[in-house]
Amino acid sequence: MTKIELAKQLHQELGIRQKEAADYVEALLDLIKETLEKGENVKISGFGIFEVREKNARRGRNPQTGEAITIEPRRVLTFKPSAILKESINRE
Repeated sequence: MTKIELAKQLHQELGIRQKEAADYVEALLDLIKETLEKGENVKISGFGIFEVREKNARRGRNPQTGEAITIEPRRVLTFKPSAILKESINRE
């Protein structure tokens, strides 16, 4: 599902203008992005947790040449779904 599809769904379900729905979707995603950029977690009850984790530098290998390299430290984004979301996805 894309941002446009999310906005259309909001437009249909809430009866708001499509432009207004698109603005809401964009504002929500911007808020989540800004929070994650600060290194803070985003917990959405019943959905899951978006978490920024630090990865340390480590030794790696270039798969094409076999040369040993150092992989720089970095931050990665992880998502852990809630038990409610897991259950709803796995219902038959």
